[in-house]
Amino acid sequence: MFFQQIVINTFLCIIGLLGIIFNRYNILLILISLEVMFLGLNLNFLLLSSFCNDLVGQIFSLFVLTVIGAESAIGLAILIAYFRVRGNIKTIQYAFLRN
Repeated sequence: MFFQQIVINTFLCIIGLLGIIFNRYNILLILISLEVMFLGLNLNFLLLSSFCNDLVGQIFSLFVLTVIGAESAIGLAILIAYFRVRGNIKTIQYAFLRN
């Protein structure tokens, strides 16, 4: 059971990473992929904390979740403000920043 849950959580992290790599042109999908990746990491923290009978991992996971929630709220607020000014949220016009 423990190994299966580790595999599922790692699979969530990989899905989030692949979402970031393959959806580079849509900021909203990048934010969703980041959330999925951080969710997989937090589930690993919780699983290993319960496996080791340690409360520190669970408390750390709560702190990480609050920081991730604040990051998402700020990112979406910036995204909405950017959409109101520019009219679109595509990142294809920022390809010159890659090099």
